[in-house]
Amino acid sequence: MNSTKALIPPGRQPAVEAMGQYRWTICALLFAATTINYVDRQILSLIKPILDEQLKWTNADFGRVNAAFQGAYGLGLLGFGWFIDRFGTKLGYAVSITAWSAVAMAHALVGSFSGFVGVRIALGLGEGGNFPSAIKAVALWFPKKERALATSIFNSGANVGAIIAPAVVPWMVLKWGWQSAFVAAGIAGFLWLFLWIPWYNVPEKIKQLSQTERDYIHGDREETANDAAEKQSWISLLKYRQAWSFIVAKFMTDPIWWFFLTWLPDYFKKTRNLNISKSWLHLVTIYSIITVLSIFGGWITGFLTKRGWTVTRARKTGMFIFACCVLPICAVTKVGDWPAVVLIGLAGAAHQAWSANLFTTVSDMFPKHAVASIIGMGGMAGATGGMLFPIYCGKMLDKFTAAGNVTTGYMILFSICAFAYLVTFGLQHLLAPRFEPLKLDPRGE
Repeated sequence: MNSTKALIPPGRQPAVEAMGQYRWTICALLFAATTINYVDRQILSLIKPILDEQLKWTNADFGRVNAAFQGAYGLGLLGFGWFIDRFGTKLGYAVSITAWSAVAMAHALVGSFSGFVGVRIALGLGEGGNFPSAIKAVALWFPKKERALATSIFNSGANVGAIIAPAVVPWMVLKWGWQSAFVAAGIAGFLWLFLWIPWYNVPEKIKQLSQTERDYIHGDREETANDAAEKQSWISLLKYRQAWSFIVAKFMTDPIWWFFLTWLPDYFKKTRNLNISKSWLHLVTIYSIITVLSIFGGWITGFLTKRGWTVTRARKTGMFIFACCVLPICAVTKVGDWPAVVLIGLAGAAHQAWSANLFTTVSDMFPKHAVASIIGMGGMAGATGGMLFPIYCGKMLDKFTAAGNVTTGYMILFSICAFAYLVTFGLQHLLAPRFEPLKLDPRGE
């Protein structure tokens, strides 16, 4: 990647070239894994119309299936957060993607409501390792001033996965059946392992890494000193308000992203008569908008930091702007198809930019040895919200569908999405007025 060159003043370009860019190779691996992860997640929502006919399930049933995934995903995040801090990112990520790839392929073997509940639970447990692994890898491989950009880049894999899925899955489903999409996603995960195992390790163990780049990565001296503290237990970390600032923010805003991933194909079909063969272009456009704008959102806070802004001022300014960019989605049910695509794309990009900076606040405040645990706890909170929200969505949409006015149901849901971020921004500011390094109790008490 050439992202580093764009971030360094022109006069210092020769040093950047001599330093090398192996850290961006690591970012590319994280991006690829996240892309595969989100292709896996999108398949079920894309084949929902087919399964509606085969299984005769209701919106509430579909919501329960997604809630089962979210509940298991939360437990997976919590468990993998501990596992990765204890045994390392390399092993943790390998175990996670092996598990979720095998389970993705197992979807092809089920054909009932209870069967889908079972495989979605297993998939959630396996996929719980993605973000704790990726965020910890970024904390290990990037200095603080580059972490928001690196996080935005790998996190954009969520958008690219959401682009690939509607572009490819309908074609595969029509040609080979819906089972083929799950098998292909599983194979992609196993292929990724052949890159991860030989290429990834902590910076100290990578022979190809120049000393200049290694020194640059470890340039945050105050964080390195704090990172020498003993490992912390989950309970000891929960006594810090800063941990709760991340946990609460994930609980409040993660469900919005899951709403987009889960219900958009149904929204276009039920309110705009666009089935999977017609809505794929709208979905691809939405996630293309999200991909481009969300990377800019991750870049801008790093740019402001390089301009002399404090980390706190840069992060909070960016996150407030992103929260405001979601507000126009209130009007999405009142405009035409393509204006709706633009509004949803803007809101989705704002969420992803918000999310990238939210993830980065953890490494802003906590030492590296605690990052995966905090990410896991926050991820579990987000998954809990993501488990409750689809149940609510399903029941509400069934209610308004029965009344012959499903569009009103979606209008209410999009309005909830619109204001969630501003409310969350206020709560997070109360819990963490500043994003500054903490000195943890070395006793872990």
